[in-house]
Amino acid sequence: MQAFTAQRTMETPDELWLCEHPPVFTQGLAGKPEHLLSDIGIPVVKIDRGGQITYHGPGQLVCYLLLDLKRRGLGIKALVNRMEQSVIDLLAGFGVAAERLAGAPGVYVGGAKIAALGLKVKNGHSYHGLSLNVAMDLAPFAAINPCGYAGMAVTQLSHFGPAADMETVGAKLVAQLQDKL
Repeated sequence: MQAFTAQRTMETPDELWLCEHPPVFTQGLAGKPEHLLSDIGIPVVKIDRGGQITYHGPGQLVCYLLLDLKRRGLGIKALVNRMEQSVIDLLAGFGVAAERLAGAPGVYVGGAKIAALGLKVKNGHSYHGLSLNVAMDLAPFAAINPCGYAGMAVTQLSHFGPAADMETVGAKLVAQLQDKL
């Protein structure tokens, strides 16, 4: 992501990258070490996005948004809003009512976080992105204060009954993002 962003020109097309990660905690630039509550053998990687600490692992869809914000006429707040709305609309398509919480970026279902956002903007270009819990082991979240919030509950799409594989969810997420960006 960093190399792609550093080498961008005015003509470089924007890209969305989808992936799953092996178990890893990522700690953003403002990340405070005290938000790692216990060492459970999962590596902690310090990265250059905003935000605190979060967990990534199999069964979680990660989408990196490599965008030229200037070309799109987007500021960071508008980008975050559109990312959140994309996830909210995606989940609605699965019959899951999701929402934003004031002062806490991300997407929530019944007060539990289902999607986290973390971005870096450099020279008007964004990278990093969002993670959506689809069907994963949520236990590692108990070892952290997710996104810096003590006691924050987390959830996932599979808890609400819709049977959806990562490929289907990924395609629907990309469609939502392309529609809103």
